[in-house]
Order: sequence, then structure tokens, then C-alpha cells
Amino acid sequence: MANNPIANLLRAPELKEKVLFTLFILLIYRAGAHITVPSLDVNALRAAFGSLQNTFFGIYDMFVGGGLSRATILALGIMPYISASIMFQLLAAVFPTIEKLQKEGEDGRKKLTQWTRYTTVGLSAAQAYGYSVFLTNIPGAVSSPGFGFMFTTVVVLTVGAIFVMWLGEQITDRGIGNGMSLLIFFSIIETFPSAIGRTYESFTLGEIGVMALLGLLGVVVFITAAVVAMTMAARKIPVQIPRKVVGRGRIREGQKSFVPLRVNSAGVMPIIFAQSFIVIPGTFAAFVDWGSVSMMAELFQPMTRTYDITYGLLIVFFTYFYTAIIFNPVDLAENLKKQGAFIPGVKPGARTAEYIDRVLTRVTLPGSFYLAIVALVPFWIMQGFGIQTFFFGGTSLLIVVGVGLDTVQQAQQLLHMRHYDGFMKKGRVKMRGRQGYM
Repeated sequence: MANNPIANLLRAPELKEKVLFTLFILLIYRAGAHITVPSLDVNALRAAFGSLQNTFFGIYDMFVGGGLSRATILALGIMPYISASIMFQLLAAVFPTIEKLQKEGEDGRKKLTQWTRYTTVGLSAAQAYGYSVFLTNIPGAVSSPGFGFMFTTVVVLTVGAIFVMWLGEQITDRGIGNGMSLLIFFSIIETFPSAIGRTYESFTLGEIGVMALLGLLGVVVFITAAVVAMTMAARKIPVQIPRKVVGRGRIREGQKSFVPLRVNSAGVMPIIFAQSFIVIPGTFAAFVDWGSVSMMAELFQPMTRTYDITYGLLIVFFTYFYTAIIFNPVDLAENLKKQGAFIPGVKPGARTAEYIDRVLTRVTLPGSFYLAIVALVPFWIMQGFGIQTFFFGGTSLLIVVGVGLDTVQQAQQLLHMRHYDGFMKKGRVKMRGRQGYM
């Protein structure tokens, strides 16, 4: 029992408070995600959303736990804040001012956070207006359409998005894990029971046989294990820290360390970017009755060869694109040089940056193929087993595994810090006792 991290986490009073606080905030978030916007017929909205699952609305709805298809007050979720954060990450590669703020430490991060919050408000208002227009165009969905409904919906959804942003920040500051990631994590987890229920219903109706169901579960377990392994996989570049003279003639011995380059440095973002592009024809076709657009939408329907090839190539492209934005080999080489560290056999400075860039390029290739396969496996499963709905999705699986592993690591770090603090306090008490005795 002593080696059980969950038991140890709940045994420590301050850590137990963090866990309970996190669960309390998540409970508030999920409760708010079931309160519908006034003057709306949810049944009419769900009927309209049935044909929009393979569009941008379907993707967005997954990240907010079905809040968009139910038109709840928290329908926008944390996505406006995530979009604003990604926007500033991309802009940092173009505008030196933003890149400089990222490197200024705590003050720069505070200013960027403030800008991100303001941008979140603007994006939330714009998305809320677009969503209110979408609702008024659904026959029978709005009981009293007009300016009053649109104004109320925009205000409610914008305030709801700001409230969700505040909830995420509270978890990050006073709870365990990254608040923004945990909100998406629980939004996705909430959709699993109903999706599993639909799969079981298909089994009881005879649409899926016993062997097919067992094979389905086997594939899910295998792919989940592969995702966990690839999420933690990294290429370790050895680094040598030379011997230094510290203080009054004291010598610090040289140390050997390493720089981990993750196989999947970009995380789930390439799949999200690729999905946003691949659903454009279907999204346009849902609202515009043009022959060319409809043909494009049919061409890029899921479980077609054109869709699979285009989707896979987009994921590979965006994996390299996003990795180049978030990982700068030149900055890493400069930091190593400032610390006096070096890679054995490689000259510090420009040669080190080139070496890291070359290794990163090679490591990213299998990582991009892995992301493409994980994203396409659900469609292959549905096609191979002849089922129409399946809870197992590549994007949702990557998010759930990544956030879960990150939260567990943070919990373990908190436990280690608590044990270390307790050890230091005991050491100080012993030293005081010895001083008093002497």
C-alpha cells in the first residue's frame, strides 16, 4: 500500500486538498455543460447535428463534450482560449516582439497571458455570434428568433467561455495538472459511456458478432498500448557537462546528461490542423448548395481512399510544421553553450544546432507516420468490422493518454517534493538539536 501513488497522494493533507479542489472545479464545469441556452429546442438541434458529424462542428463538439450539439451555456468550452494560445505560438515565429516576450521570463509570460485572455474574449464573441446565426437558421430550433435571442446567446456564450477559462486557470494554480488540458480530457471522457452503449446496442442487435467484438477490443487495447509507448518514446542526445571551479577553489566534477527529443514532439496538434482542413469541403457543402462543393465533399468523405491519402499527408506535413514552430534547435544549442555543455564529437554553436536539427528531422518522420496511423485506425476499424459508430478515435485517444500521463507525472513530482521537504525539515531539526547539545 505504501507504494500506491494514489493512496500516498490522498494521505498527504495539502495534496488531498489539491485533488479535491480539482474534482470540484471539474464538477462545476460538467454541470454547466448541461444547462441549455434559453429559447431553444434541443431536439431540433440534435436532429440538425446528425448530418454534421464529419464537419468542423462535429470536431468542435467532441472537444466540448457534446456541448455544441446541446447548445449549453458552456458550449464554446476552453477552445477559444486554446485557439488564442496557438495563435500566439504561431505569431511568435513571425513577430520578434512576441518571441522576445516568450524569452523574458515571468514578466513576459504574464504579459502574453494577458494578451491571450483579451484575444480569447474577442474569439469567444465572434464564435458565439456565428453560432447564434447557425441556430436561427435551423427550422424549429429557436422559439423566438430575432435580435433579442442573438444578443442573449452571444452574451451568455461569451461569458461562459470566460468562465471556463477562469476554471482552467484555477485548476492550474491551485489543483493538480494543467487545467486547460484537464477540461478537454473530461469533456472527451464524458462521451465514452454513451458511445460504448451504442457499440453494445449494435452487438445486441446482431450488427456486430462475438468474434468481431473480441477482435475490436483486442485492437483497442493494442493501439492504446502503442499510443502510450509512442507518447513516452524519445531519442536521447548525450550531453557532457565539463568540470568547473565553483566558489573558493572547489571543483565540481563533470557530469553526463542527455537532451530528450520526443518522437511525437507536436502532440495532437497535427491531427487537429489536418482535421480542420479535411472537413472544409463537407462544412461548406452543409450550408452551400453548389455542385462543385458537393462533389468535393463526396470525394473527401471518410473511409474513402482519397480521404485516407489526403488526411495522412496533411498530418505528416503539419507534424513537421508544428514541430518547427515549438522546437528551435538554435535556441537549444545556445543554451547548451551558455552552460558550458556540449554534445560529444560535435562542436558547440552552429554545428550543434545543425546536428540537433538533423536528428529531430529523422525522429519526426516515424512520429508523423505514427500520428497518421492512429488518426486513420478508427476509420479502418469501422470499415473492417462493418460498424457505423465507434467511440475509439485517434484524436481523443491521444489527448486522453497525453493528459493522463502528464497529470500522473505532476502528481508524482508533488509527492517527491513533499518527501524531499519532509526530509530537509528532519535534517534541520537534527542539526538544531546537535547545536543545542554542543
